[in-house]
Amino acid sequence: MDIHKLSAEERFEANMISTVAFHMRMEDPEKNREESLKDEEEDWGAFSDDGKMMARIINNRYDTWLDGQLVANGGIGAVSTLPEYRNTGAVREIFNHLIPEAYRRGEVISTLYPFSHAFYRKFGYETVRWRNDYEFEPGVLGGYRFSGTAELWKSGDPVSEYTALYNRFAAGYNLAMRRDDKMMLEDHLKGEYYRDRKFGYLLREGGKPVAYLIFQDVRHDPAAILDVKDLAWDGREGLYAILGFLGRFTADYGTIRMFLPSCLELLSVIQTPRAYEIRQTARQDYMIRAVNVRRLLEIMRIPDSCRFTIRVEGDTQIPENNGTWEAAGGSAVETDRAPDLTVSIQAFSQMAAGCVSFEEALYRPDVSVAGNEEVLRKVFVRKPILVEDHF
Repeated sequence: MDIHKLSAEERFEANMISTVAFHMRMEDPEKNREESLKDEEEDWGAFSDDGKMMARIINNRYDTWLDGQLVANGGIGAVSTLPEYRNTGAVREIFNHLIPEAYRRGEVISTLYPFSHAFYRKFGYETVRWRNDYEFEPGVLGGYRFSGTAELWKSGDPVSEYTALYNRFAAGYNLAMRRDDKMMLEDHLKGEYYRDRKFGYLLREGGKPVAYLIFQDVRHDPAAILDVKDLAWDGREGLYAILGFLGRFTADYGTIRMFLPSCLELLSVIQTPRAYEIRQTARQDYMIRAVNVRRLLEIMRIPDSCRFTIRVEGDTQIPENNGTWEAAGGSAVETDRAPDLTVSIQAFSQMAAGCVSFEEALYRPDVSVAGNEEVLRKVFVRKPILVEDHF
């Protein structure tokens, strides 16, 4: 089996594989072929001994916040195999090449949206509970008022205020990606509201942008659904602006679907006599993998005077991640000392990003503690998590 990065000419064939695997339609193959020549993503393919492309994986590149710092994040997408080549190990072989190269190129973490947690754990990934989804009638928000101005985004309008507001908001959350104007436009705002039924509103108080939301109008019997796709806000004033604005749509929609970061429970903070009508669903369809353990230990926000020793095991693709480190604020040095904490690469990935607390991690079979528990409890805490970009 041959594994290599795809050339521009090979990407169209890879797109055909993804079309089959993800049950998509390709309306205009020639247009897709032309566009694939312009793509710049890191695209990998697995080829059979007779030269047939069997599978492909894209490794998108993002800058992502972790404990207030931006780190290199590979976003794994388009993992697809033709039916006739499934169970041949093609995807595994791509990962065996892709992940070590990501380490050499300087990635700190790798993330993905899984079809199966168990499948991707084999490659060092672990679960992230990243948001809560809510459904309710607009009337539930009747007690909230938005007295500012709402500006509908139209094709050709600038996006810089959206981008700046999002980046201020996202910087406080682990795993949130930094956006530029191109990313904001093409991945979130692009489209015509009158044709695509997608609406972007910038909310201002006293002339200052305090929040935005982008939502899709979903036709549904007996009443339409307002489906929030993207949002950001500045402080309590901004969140209240969103809730007050959504409360205006009682005549337009039967249901509002919105999400919040998993650390902010709407049911705990909302003030409405109809709170019992709100339905909540936790989302855990995201996964993280530490690509560079040492660098992640250096980046982690470790309280002053806290020092601990940690051993990471079981990384079959990046042997440099297997070892014992003495970690303190901003530093991680390999050591021969006995570890306070021993974890698998999967558990470390989850704990370092703040997806679980130390107490929660103790329930994992691949976490063991030998001492220094007081410090470990201070270091490994739950942190704000948010992901709003899909790949």
